[in-house]
Amino acid sequence: MFKQPEPFYFEHGEHAVILLHAYAGSANDVRMLGRALERANYTVYGPQFSGHATGDPRDILRQSPAQWWQDTQQAISFMRQKGYTKISIFGLSLGGVFATAALERDAQLLGGGTFSSPLFNGNHSEVAEMFVTLSQHQLAHSQLAAATQAQILAALPEQVAQQLQAINDFTATQVTAQLSQLTRPFFIGQGGQDELIDATVAERLRDQLLANQLPVDFHWYADSGHVITVNTAHHQLEQDVLTYLKKYL
Repeated sequence: MFKQPEPFYFEHGEHAVILLHAYAGSANDVRMLGRALERANYTVYGPQFSGHATGDPRDILRQSPAQWWQDTQQAISFMRQKGYTKISIFGLSLGGVFATAALERDAQLLGGGTFSSPLFNGNHSEVAEMFVTLSQHQLAHSQLAAATQAQILAALPEQVAQQLQAINDFTATQVTAQLSQLTRPFFIGQGGQDELIDATVAERLRDQLLANQLPVDFHWYADSGHVITVNTAHHQLEQDVLTYLKKYL
């Protein structure tokens, strides 16, 4: 059996950073960034969203954006219970949606931002296809009978479409509609070769925040795909996040 990814908690300096992972991902999405921040004397927490990293894609589909928002709030509470008062929060893709929601609602957070996050609807999304492919891979390594696997896979496309619609609705009504509530300098990182979402939504987010008179630390990694925390952009991203944390916070 595969060992499933675990959340991580690297205790170091007095400034804490929460890193939220992507849809259908795990804390491994942001672990490398977490280690880079730890080496620079930050305390870093990478929680996992409910239903994720279990090896069974149905566990994700049983959850909701409301639950993941609760998970985000619990992560912040966890750090405060540990005694941290200087807390920043970032997220990859779906994680960035919830990091942004937290920054809109929690004035005590120092700052943070998004990596490859679809805060606006783009012209295309390959997320549903990615989820089905990932599910096929996970089920192939499960103990389930072939007939059961086929049954699960047949039901997936409709279930994924419903969940992605719920995420889009949450993002539009609870996050993008509240962007004017952001008060701290905001980090945006985006790969120019994003294979899952429309990369130009990052520029729309930047322009919206600048129109709101908010300082934006914008980074475009022209040759990189969606998961900039682990792909060819990751070294540069780590440096850019550290620069942001030192400059603005």
